[in-house]
Amino acid sequence: MGKFVVKEAKEGFKFDLKANNGEIIASSQVYTTLSACESGVESVRTASSAEVEDQTVSGYTELKHPKFEVYTDKAGEFRFRLKARNGEIVAASEGYTTKANCLNGIESVKKNAPEAEVVKE
Repeated sequence: MGKFVVKEAKEGFKFDLKANNGEIIASSQVYTTLSACESGVESVRTASSAEVEDQTVSGYTELKHPKFEVYTDKAGEFRFRLKARNGEIVAASEGYTTKANCLNGIESVKKNAPEAEVVKE
């Protein structure tokens, strides 16, 4: 089972959702308070069952929030971001060289986030 690792950042707090092997699946923004960061963790748990909106295909159907958005970055890599019910980004991925790996990252969030323990570093 994965875990949310909450840590102090330069200007507040952030979390990483890590898989069993220690790899980072998704990361949060920096929150100004620990409480806000913990709320972000809960938002990821709640939104982790969301559907995927694939923005890499033309004519994609725009989904309601919460949702995972798959897109390509300026370097041509595939990334995903998880948006909560209010449309705020609560977690984002690293860049992937293939869309299949990006989609596997989303599946890993769906599998790990709901039951992941929270660890403070």
